[in-house]
Amino acid sequence: MSIRSGEEPYKCEIYSSEFSESGNLKLNMRVNTRQKPICEICKLEFTRNDSLRRHMRTHTGEKPYSCDICMSKFSEKSTLKIHMRRHTGEKPYKCEFCTAKFSQNSHLKEHMRLHTGDKPYECEVCMSKFSQNSHLKEHMRLHTGEKPFICELCMSAFAHSSSLQRHMKIHTEEKPYKCGVCMSEFSENFHLKEHMKLHTGEKPYKCEICLSEFALSRYLTEHMKTHTGEKPYKCELCSSAFSQRCNLTTHMRIHTGEKPFKCEVCMSEFTHGANLKRHMKIHSGEKPYRCEFCLSQFSHRCNLTTHMRRHTGEKPYKCEICMSEFAHRGNLKKHMKIHTDEKPYKCEICLSTFSQRSNLTTHLRIHTVEETYKCGVCMSEFTECGCLEKHMRKHAGENPC
Repeated sequence: MSIRSGEEPYKCEIYSSEFSESGNLKLNMRVNTRQKPICEICKLEFTRNDSLRRHMRTHTGEKPYSCDICMSKFSEKSTLKIHMRRHTGEKPYKCEFCTAKFSQNSHLKEHMRLHTGDKPYECEVCMSKFSQNSHLKEHMRLHTGEKPFICELCMSAFAHSSSLQRHMKIHTEEKPYKCGVCMSEFSENFHLKEHMKLHTGEKPYKCEICLSEFALSRYLTEHMKTHTGEKPYKCELCSSAFSQRCNLTTHMRIHTGEKPFKCEVCMSEFTHGANLKRHMKIHSGEKPYRCEFCLSQFSHRCNLTTHMRRHTGEKPYKCEICMSEFAHRGNLKKHMKIHTDEKPYKCEICLSTFSQRSNLTTHLRIHTVEETYKCGVCMSEFTECGCLEKHMRKHAGENPC
């Protein structure tokens, strides 16, 4: 660009303005004639040639500005300047309401919406609003089903990069978050926070119908299905349906025969972890459940519940055919064979059949000549205890019937 002395200025022929540099004259002419530099590729117009030159780098891919630290390249000097703050840690943009600092002014503007409550980005599908455009873009994937983040190991796809990062810990088995109480390890901090509620006894999630309380929100979600009757988890083999996925998983072991819980003492296997825990009390001799009436102790709560019926006389299991009542479910099942005439227990000697195993055991004494029940008065012997009891009534002068 040439510069003239004051005697030979560059003169605008329209307005007679004078300039010492030809470039300034050309710029003035574009303003006066409204002529603007135009990109021949995308037809964008600019007021200055240097703006057009910078714009052209978006088409050519030219990046003349390079970071001396990490060798990243940029098309604009201003972009390089912003990038350098990553290395220097400089954050010149400060929030007036809190202590947050930012390396870019645009980040500060987005942050300010947290204080103002401004949400200018709205979803056209469900009208949800967001403070940041990036949040809206992530939200839209819920409607489009787009999952652009793919695990290269198992090809699982995710809508968010953070979800992919969490998923990768499954492959790496990385569990950096440790419980200080029981030393359990977790891949995510929020999993640790939820776990800690088991130790503190905190149950912040309450069912509004039955007032049951839960430590985790997902436990409440699963619980609510018991009130709605919803059973979304269906067995593909027998069409049984369940309100909770874990119940379906446990049910499937009936079909597969899987028993993943093994006792290390006697090698017994169980389909449920709870059953293994109950079983272990046999080996430990632990009997934490005590009867308040006779001080009998039991290793399982259900055994105590059944035992208490001796004291209360409760018989909650009723036969719908003859209205007989029983304290134990097993006794009702045995009783029902009387009505169905089912006799699954067969004597291998004479082929007699019986509805109950105890009756078969008694019958076998006929063949083995086991005379275990003896009258202490007349020394008569009987194969069944009931027969001896009837016989003793004769000596007592009672009616044996």
